[in-house]
Amino acid sequence: MARMHFRFIVFIIAVLLAPAFASAQQGDTLRVLFVGNSFTYFWNLPQVVQAMATSQGKAIITRQSTAGGSSLEDHWNGAKGLKTKALIEAGGWDYVVLQDHSQRPIDAPESFMEYGKKFGELIRSKGAEPLYFTTWAYASNPLMQPALTEGYAKLAGAMRADLIPVGPLWATVRQARPDLDLFFDDKHPTAVGTYLIGLAFLKKLTGLPLGKIPDRITTTDNSGELTYLLFVLPEDGDFLRQIVGEFDLGKVVEWQK
Repeated sequence: MARMHFRFIVFIIAVLLAPAFASAQQGDTLRVLFVGNSFTYFWNLPQVVQAMATSQGKAIITRQSTAGGSSLEDHWNGAKGLKTKALIEAGGWDYVVLQDHSQRPIDAPESFMEYGKKFGELIRSKGAEPLYFTTWAYASNPLMQPALTEGYAKLAGAMRADLIPVGPLWATVRQARPDLDLFFDDKHPTAVGTYLIGLAFLKKLTGLPLGKIPDRITTTDNSGELTYLLFVLPEDGDFLRQIVGEFDLGKVVEWQK
């Protein structure tokens, strides 16, 4: 009888502590909304970041609001059926990643700054932080990169926010391994390119070491079936994990200097 009474007490304590434990677990989970266009959705970047984190025992829930060719101005105005503002206003995010059209910092710098700031302010009003996604130069025109880097650094500086300098990292990888094909076409990433971007986001969001990230990035579908998101060759994976691990992701953020 005493043993049954003890087990009953243990059961009650477990039931009472379960919500607190679940809450603690939820607090350890990052919720990240990716806002952008095909530079973001090619090769399922948000899902790749989530799967990379899962492989290391870290919970990141990612969602996306994307449309091909869209700018932040399009997102703000609800063009192309986008519901980005509503998703942000609903709250519950830790970070919202902002990726503008690939030429916007060059061709329309005023609009780039205006809507980058508007979104940053909206995101902060909902208790999250903006994270600006610095994009890369086209394969045909690497001279684009300084202007892209400067534009995003200026925007991050004006907002006193952080960014992911993927473009400078991309240029570093191209210089170190010109044989490594990062481009699917003149501008979009290959699976290898998306693997590189995913590593950068994982490092920035979690600070986790990258050495044990697998070369095959997998997830499970709604039926619980294993799904392969992308593959890289082991020798390429080793190189990318090392170079991203050693790259200073904060060096282009001017306001932090």
